[in-house]
Amino acid sequence: MKIYHLLPFIVLNLVIVACNSTSTTQQELFSIDISPKKKEYHLGDTLQVKVVYPRFDEAIQNVSYRLHQRVLPAIGDTIILDSVLLGKQHLAVTVHTTTGKQYTAKRTLLLLASTPPKLYDYKIINEYPHDKQAYTQGLEFIGDTLVESTGQYNESSIRKWNPFTGETYKKVSLAPSFFGEGATVFRGQILQLTWREKVGLVYDKDLNLQKNFDYNKSKEGWGLCHNGNNKLYKSDGTEKIWLLHPETFAEIDSLQLCTDKSLYTYANELEFANGKIYANTFLKDGIMIINPLNGAIEGVVDVRGLKEKVEKTPDVDVLNGIAYHTGRKTFFITGKNWSKIFEVEFFEKQ
Repeated sequence: MKIYHLLPFIVLNLVIVACNSTSTTQQELFSIDISPKKKEYHLGDTLQVKVVYPRFDEAIQNVSYRLHQRVLPAIGDTIILDSVLLGKQHLAVTVHTTTGKQYTAKRTLLLLASTPPKLYDYKIINEYPHDKQAYTQGLEFIGDTLVESTGQYNESSIRKWNPFTGETYKKVSLAPSFFGEGATVFRGQILQLTWREKVGLVYDKDLNLQKNFDYNKSKEGWGLCHNGNNKLYKSDGTEKIWLLHPETFAEIDSLQLCTDKSLYTYANELEFANGKIYANTFLKDGIMIINPLNGAIEGVVDVRGLKEKVEKTPDVDVLNGIAYHTGRKTFFITGKNWSKIFEVEFFEKQ
């Protein structure tokens, strides 16, 4: 890939964050010296992490290293940043003494992907009519039926419809105070987010509202998808994609979106397909392809040109809405108040 350094930074929104901290808190009884000293590190890097200036009397028996709940294998004072979550992560260094005592010091590291994202293009397979009054926020297939969540106060809804026939099976309006966001079909239930109301809605398969759930750590609801098994993913406009508990839907962990250069924000509507998270990028004609194991942005799909193919109404807005049809092995893409939904294939640019 020879042109990756141009377009991914056009179609994605860049945010740069602070990185390696060297301060010692009052409770820490030793300092940490990390070599090499860099503003950011990359997946696969090797670090030498030394315990220096101990302020305790016991002899050191051994030292252990932990990064975001994962114990890192070490050879002496050397660790390898392999199979770890990316983003701003806390490296915890624990000294185990010969008397059984333990002392821990922490440093914040910025960990980035090891390689730049690949660049992808798209091919239009089919075009289908789409309700141009639908301010699309979430899109997902059940067989040939699309579940579509729409936004705007006083106008938000969730519906089930068939893009191949145009038939709408059912449409349910949200309370006027709710701004609808992403949606997904999970374990026989349909989940829908709201934007700033910090409330998620749970429906049965026939769109009968069953219950609500609250957001805990995230301030907003944007996109929602799942891996087909037990992992639910929720975006909130920050650099994080939250992992939700499969039963309570509470945020229990998070990924941070990174390229090899920086952290990224604004992952909007989400879709899980072929082992990856596909994320519309808010206000950009780009789709991120994200590794769900560590948050690395492994690819960027340039979908510029689709918006120019829809009816030019006063309300037509940005790209949003991506659904994968497992039987056809194609993606269906639309936007807010778009008159069309596009069936497309993605392919890597050469």
